[in-house]
Amino acid sequence: MSILWLALAAFAIGTETFVIAGLLPAIAADLGISVSAAGQLVTAYALTYAVGSPILAVTLNNIDRRTVLSLALSTFIAGNLVAVIASGFPLLLASRMLMALGAGLCMPTALGVSVAVASPERRGRAVALVTSGLTVATVIGVPLGNLIGSVLNWRATFAMVALLGAVALAGLRLGLPRGLPKNTASLGERLAVARHRNVLVALLITILWALGGFTVFTYFAVPLHGLGFNANDVSLALLTFGVAAAIGNMTGGLLADRLGTIATAALGLAGMASALILHSLVLKIMPDHARYAVLGAIFLWGISGWAFYPAQVASIIRIEPQASMIALSLNASAMYLGFALGGALGGAVLTALSPTDLGWVGGAGVSAALLVHLVRGWQGRPKPVKIAG
Repeated sequence: MSILWLALAAFAIGTETFVIAGLLPAIAADLGISVSAAGQLVTAYALTYAVGSPILAVTLNNIDRRTVLSLALSTFIAGNLVAVIASGFPLLLASRMLMALGAGLCMPTALGVSVAVASPERRGRAVALVTSGLTVATVIGVPLGNLIGSVLNWRATFAMVALLGAVALAGLRLGLPRGLPKNTASLGERLAVARHRNVLVALLITILWALGGFTVFTYFAVPLHGLGFNANDVSLALLTFGVAAAIGNMTGGLLADRLGTIATAALGLAGMASALILHSLVLKIMPDHARYAVLGAIFLWGISGWAFYPAQVASIIRIEPQASMIALSLNASAMYLGFALGGALGGAVLTALSPTDLGWVGGAGVSAALLVHLVRGWQGRPKPVKIAG
């Protein structure tokens, strides 16, 4: 039962991470700032998560995991409550950074705890159940949060996330035993894994993939509003993306087993880059008939982009099988660093170009990830044996 509370915590964190994309225009209008400025709420959150997660994990290495989870969720809840009452952009920005500290401490701890409380033959399923909270958030939490924000206001969405976090916290306080193993790696162990050349290349690919996706996703609602999408239409588009992401995540895992991680990741990156570039082309070439075509591009983006992720995770585990949790923690930080860079780049695109240019810029980032991935795969092939004679 405690695994379900961990999954609910992941659901709350996933909802908060991704729902902001649909709320940015309303936040910007309410606070009297530009949408590109509001987008830095995403950059600040992601950058704080990327940097804060490993630092907090090492700092709190010797504290009981139950206590760490309670601290993490309490911090996350407090950040959402501050957002509810934030009267200006600086306080809202600070609230997002507070949420990120809580989320960045909670997720790796939750994965470690899920392994500790599960029996050996169920550990894989336990980890999958916790991470499914993030996937389900894209299907249910994000569209629901966006809908609540449109019917009430954006502050109500933060209140909803705080409530979800509070329920998860109460369940974990009641359901988790004390004295759980402290499996967090030391800073030296993390650095040793990070110095591995193949790990560094894999982290670069993750950064570029995340950068490309969040260049567009951060400002998800902006080009849609230009097509005449109302709040309900944006919620439908977010639901489309979430369903596609869930399908892509499952499909990517299956294909990685059958085709291999290199081929599956390459297909995912190629499809995602094509979908993002198509997103821009549709908006520029056929704006009067783009509604369904844009939804199609969003669906292809969700499937292909999230088909890449399980293949990438599997390949990273194979690089460092004895230190897989460390490598995956580094990959999570790389992903959020990419989210931060993507949010900043998307804001620059809106300032210098237009919303219709977000797709091709994001697609260029994913194409760069594909290029690095293909070079890595080619260099990793067995060298042909020369036969004398």
